[in-house]
Amino acid sequence: MAEKGQFDPAKWAAMIEPDTWQFYFLPGLQNTLTAAAYSIVLAMIFGLLFGVGRLARNPVIRGFCSLIVEFFRAVPVLIMMIAGWFTAALVLNVTPEDAPLFGVVIGLTLYNGSIIAELVRSGVHGLAKGQGEAALAIGMTRGQSLRSVELPQALIAMLPSLISQFVVILKDTALGYIITYPELLRSARLIGSNAPFPILQAFAVAAVMFIVINVVLSFVAGRLARRIGGRSGAAGKAAPRVGITTGLAGTADTRDETGNM
Repeated sequence: MAEKGQFDPAKWAAMIEPDTWQFYFLPGLQNTLTAAAYSIVLAMIFGLLFGVGRLARNPVIRGFCSLIVEFFRAVPVLIMMIAGWFTAALVLNVTPEDAPLFGVVIGLTLYNGSIIAELVRSGVHGLAKGQGEAALAIGMTRGQSLRSVELPQALIAMLPSLISQFVVILKDTALGYIITYPELLRSARLIGSNAPFPILQAFAVAAVMFIVINVVLSFVAGRLARRIGGRSGAAGKAAPRVGITTGLAGTADTRDETGNM
């Protein structure tokens, strides 16, 4: 339970000491960003592979990918972090110093990758049905249609959801505190455990840092999404003209985007 002395304004002075930032906050921030960066990249790869797998026509591949995705969506991310931690230490023979990072990355990758896989599947299903049919009609295989036509459009449409998931990944790195990963929240706890540093002020500073990072990430990602969305809209408007010159060379195709003459 917090003591009344924790609210002493004079204790805020400890939060601006250079040593506090050099040995606690900045290393904790670096570890948080490192785990988040690895997890975002790997979760995207996992999500794309299993999301596309759930769209496969082969029932064995589709069933296997669905089973994996549903399993990891159902297991709490903290349990997967702990399992990843033990797997890294006992199976992969990772050093005790690196095992917590592996545990955090494995847990966040599997859980958030399964969420992204579902976003991919629903994003492709949300496209107009004629997109895939048109690609097949001009001779593309199902794989080529997914890779070149449907998936790029789905990724643009699901960009806001992906950005939200990246923010979730960044915040969930704080769960690494449980498996002794020295991320930002654990660094704040270490500050508070060393008298005379106050724990409430340390957690408050860590919370403000999380807020600032997420606001900046959301702002940058929002600008990126609007820019990509604008380009996509411009490309969509230009698409009919491209179809006239390349898809139906030498013919006068006057159909609009819905296929009406």
